[in-house]
Amino acid sequence: MSSPLLVRPARLADLPAILHIQARCYTAIVPESAASMGAKVVAAPDSSFVACQGEHIVAYLLALPWRFDAPPCLDATECRLPEQPDTLYLHDLAVAPEARGSGAADALVQAFLAALGRLLLPRASLIAIQGSAPWWARHGFARVPVDDALRARLAGYGHDASYMSRSAGQATLAVT
Repeated sequence: MSSPLLVRPARLADLPAILHIQARCYTAIVPESAASMGAKVVAAPDSSFVACQGEHIVAYLLALPWRFDAPPCLDATECRLPEQPDTLYLHDLAVAPEARGSGAADALVQAFLAALGRLLLPRASLIAIQGSAPWWARHGFARVPVDDALRARLAGYGHDASYMSRSAGQATLAVT
């Protein structure tokens, strides 16, 4: 029997495990640097989480209070949160291949939505990649029309990148 799943806030000490999972999960983009991922963990400790089985980190979610009209750039080495955020931007969710089906992704999404409620932001947003838009739609996210500036920013996320959002008060449609 495997250890129960525990979700807790991410810490900078978790960065090696986060980077290892990231490298194993992303094929459509070049994985982000340690500096970029570490800057996000440090900037937003109240909205970044890891899922653990025992002492082993099996998944992570990094989210930032941000501006909806300008999601953060991919692989930025600094992360300065805006003074007046209007979205909780879910930057990254990844589950180690051996932990898929464990409930880690859903547990992290629930922690993210709880953080959204605590921060009193009106919406959540994310950039879905690698064919994940249908999965996010089941969690209440819908595609957002993009302008040329946002389209240029999305270009680094792969050919199927979709900017998506959901309102803070919206119920999750289905958990899978």
